[in-house]
Amino acid sequence: MSRAYEQLQPYLERVQAFQTARILFEWDNETLAPKEAGPNTSRMVGVLSAEYFSVITDPQVKKLVKECEGEDLGQVEKAIVRELAEEIEKLEKVPAQEYREFSQLVSEGTRIWADARKNKDFHSFAPTLKKLVEYTKKFASYRAKEGQKLYDVLLNDYEKGFDMETLDKFFDTLKSQLVPFLKKVTDSGTEIRDDFLTGDYSEKDQEAIGRIFAEYVGFDFDRGVMAVSAHPFTTNLHNKDVRITTSYNRHVDDSLFSVIHESGHAIYEMGIPDELTQTLVGGGASMGMHESQSRFFENIIGRNQAFWVPVYKKLQEQFPSQLGDVSMDDFVKAINKVEPSLIRTQADELTYSLHVLIRYEIEKMIIEEDLDVEKLPQIWADKYEEYLGVRPKDVAEGVLQDIHWSQGSFGYFPSYALGSAFGAQLYHYMKGQMDFEGLLRAGEIRTIREFLREHIHRYGKLKTSRQMLKEVTGEDFNPQYYVDYLVEKYGELYKIAI
Repeated sequence: MSRAYEQLQPYLERVQAFQTARILFEWDNETLAPKEAGPNTSRMVGVLSAEYFSVITDPQVKKLVKECEGEDLGQVEKAIVRELAEEIEKLEKVPAQEYREFSQLVSEGTRIWADARKNKDFHSFAPTLKKLVEYTKKFASYRAKEGQKLYDVLLNDYEKGFDMETLDKFFDTLKSQLVPFLKKVTDSGTEIRDDFLTGDYSEKDQEAIGRIFAEYVGFDFDRGVMAVSAHPFTTNLHNKDVRITTSYNRHVDDSLFSVIHESGHAIYEMGIPDELTQTLVGGGASMGMHESQSRFFENIIGRNQAFWVPVYKKLQEQFPSQLGDVSMDDFVKAINKVEPSLIRTQADELTYSLHVLIRYEIEKMIIEEDLDVEKLPQIWADKYEEYLGVRPKDVAEGVLQDIHWSQGSFGYFPSYALGSAFGAQLYHYMKGQMDFEGLLRAGEIRTIREFLREHIHRYGKLKTSRQMLKEVTGEDFNPQYYVDYLVEKYGELYKIAI
C-alpha cells in the first residue's frame, strides 16, 4: 500500500460511515419510522450529508488523490481512487449549503410524495417536486462540461457511456420493433385466464411464500431482511447486511415477483467480495447492470415455465383454495399475460419498456425543455393513452406511482430498460454455455447464480457494465437480443408466426 493511499484510509472510512448512517435513516424512513418523525429525521440527514460533503471536498483528500494517481497501486486501490476522484469532481463544484439543503429536501420529499400518493393529490407534492427539479438542474449545470446537455450529465451518473443520443437509438429500436409486435399480440385473439391471481390472498400468506421464494432463488436471511414499504426497493450497508422490501395487495403475483425482483438486487450485493464491500467500489457496476440482475431473476428465471416445475406445488400448498385447481401451465401463462396497464412495476415483460420510454421522454422535457411540473399529470396521462391505450383515472396510478423523482433521481429510469436488455444479452450467451432451462427444471438455480457471481457480481464497480458485457459475451451492448427474446417468447405464447 502506498504512503498516500494509507493516509487516505481514515477519510475513506469516514465517507463510508456517513453513507451508512444515511442509508439507515432512509431505510427506517421508508419502513418503520412513525409519520411525524419525518421533519426531524430530515434535519439529521442534512447534517450527515454536510459531513459527507466536507470529507469528500477536503483539500487534503484532493491532494492525496492526486498523489495516488501517480503511484503504482493495485487494481482495487486504483478503482477506489478513481471513484473518489469522480465524486470529488461531482461535488466540489456544488456549494456546501446547497448540497445540505438538497439532501434534507430529498429526505422530506419521499414522505411528502407518499402522503400525496395516498391522498391522490399531486398539488400537495408539486411545490416539493419543483424544488427538486430546480436543485437537480442547478447541480447538473455546475458539473456540465462545455456543450454538454444537463440531462446527459444526469444519465451518466447512473450508466456511464449512455447519453441521450445513445438512448434515443436504443428506444427507437424498441419502438420500431416491439410496438408493431405488441399489436400482433393484442390482435391475436388468444385468451389467457388470470382471474385466479386476484383475490383473498392474505398478507400473512403472501409474506410466508415471499420468504420461501426469496430463499429459493438465493437470498440469504442470515445476511438480509425483508420488510414492507410503499414502493419495493433494495438497499445495503455491506455484503452481510442487505435489505429488501415488498408491498401487498389483492394481486398475489405483484408481491411474489417484487420479492424475486428485489432478491435479484440483493443477490448481486451479497455477491460483492469482502475485499470490496464497504468501499467506494463495493456495489453494483451501474444501475443498469443492477437492474439486469433483478429483472433477470424476476423474468428470465421467475417467469420461465421451467422455474416452476420443482416449486409450483409449494405455491399451491400455501394457497390451496385459490390455486389448488389451477394447473402449472395455466399459472405460467397467467403470469406472462400481455395486457397494457398503468403501473410500471406491475407491467408485463413485453410492454414494460414502453413504461420506461414514457418516463424517459418526460424527464427530457423536465430537464431540457423547462416543463412546468404542474402539467405533468396531463402529459403523463396523454402519453399512456398514446403508447399503451390506457389512461389513469387518478394521479396515484399515474404520475405519482414512482418514488424516484421524490428522491431527486432524474436519469434513473432508463436503467430499467437497459437492465432488461443487458439481461437478455447475458441469457442468450448463457444458454450456449449451459442447459439453462434444464437447470431450472432440476431446481439447480445455484449454478446459474454462481455464473452471474463469477462473471458479474464479484467485480463490484471495478468494471463498467459495457466492459463486463463485452468480456462475458464477447461483444458490446446489443439491444437486438432483448427484442429477439421478447418476440420469441411471446410469439410462442400467443401463437404468432415469426
